[in-house]
Amino acid sequence: MKKTAIYPGTFDPITYGHIDVIQKSLKIVDNIIVAISDGSQKKYFFSADERMEIVKKALFSDLSFNKSKIKVISFNSLTTDLCKKYKSNIILRGL
Repeated sequence: MKKTAIYPGTFDPITYGHIDVIQKSLKIVDNIIVAISDGSQKKYFFSADERMEIVKKALFSDLSFNKSKIKVISFNSLTTDLCKKYKSNIILRGL
């Protein structure tokens, strides 16, 4: 069975710390869903669409990560709902 991990966050903007978590996680899971929060409770520096483009450019253009292993999405629901939707029981978090 494939292991899919959800990596939720604002990614406003993505940092080397975020990238490090993604890179290390690819060693232990098959797929990662980078879930960019679009909740209205916070004031963001970049819009959700801009953050998605920045993350995609950083991961796929600049760092050449495998597109078949990483999916970048935007969400405004509970993280647990996202886990159910993508049949994931792994949530990535970093410090």
